[in-house]
Amino acid sequence: MKFERHLTIDPQPSALIATLAQHCQLSNAQLKQAITKGALWLRRGKHTQRLRRLKKELQPGDQLHFYYNEAVLAQTCAPAQLIADYKDYSIWYKPYGMLSQGSKWSDHLTISRYVEQHITPQRPSYIVHRLDKAATGLIVIAHSKKAARALSAMFEHHQLDKHYHIIVHGDHSKFEQPQTITLAIDDKKATSHFSQLDYDASHDLSLVEVVIESGRKHQIRKHAKSIGLPVVGDRLHGDELQHYPEMLNLQLCAVKIAFACPLSGKQISHHLPPDLTPQLEQVITLLNE
Repeated sequence: MKFERHLTIDPQPSALIATLAQHCQLSNAQLKQAITKGALWLRRGKHTQRLRRLKKELQPGDQLHFYYNEAVLAQTCAPAQLIADYKDYSIWYKPYGMLSQGSKWSDHLTISRYVEQHITPQRPSYIVHRLDKAATGLIVIAHSKKAARALSAMFEHHQLDKHYHIIVHGDHSKFEQPQTITLAIDDKKATSHFSQLDYDASHDLSLVEVVIESGRKHQIRKHAKSIGLPVVGDRLHGDELQHYPEMLNLQLCAVKIAFACPLSGKQISHHLPPDLTPQLEQVITLLNE
């Protein structure tokens, strides 16, 4: 079931749930769950924002925008994991399937919403950089507008050290080590440095470390494919002839981040534990199954 409802509150508004129920063939429980997951928006004057408070008092002229998508609301993923909390910002492990940004239909699977619900003490959360839905790894979440501005500027000007691990089909050692790839992405400059860490000859798989100088959409995946070594589990830019088991996710992970804190000047450095990073042995086991 998928539909939209756009309502303008008349001079005598009723309660929020009652108002929506008059225009939707959904139970109160379904409406409440959808609202909690971010499907309802309130426009008041020139301002539009998600509305979650069920007891919010509506005013004449308010506009409600309700976006209901049963399939989207039913989606789930593994929980994120807190790596470090620096009060003004925190660093998390984002799992496969968790989004960096929500849509009009919901935000319940976004890292920012997850952090707001699970960090202690509770604080607002602001996205300052992104990881693809299919990618995993370290992500920084700001907890104040000041921190968000400072951290966003740091990422925009690439004033940090960020490393990724990928597993690819093929032997990367046949290339110069490290290998620099400069293929433009969407007509914009993009530079990636690939270095092989390990190789399994029996399955022709390489574990590769990647450092990027730019942050174009799907840059690492496109650069890997451009040299004939597609990322394992890449169902969008990878080898179309590969048939992966459902349990095998994209083998691309942000494993290390290091920077000088733009607020304090303190050196920050974190590396994911091995059990959260791509491992050749685990991939081989899933491929064999």
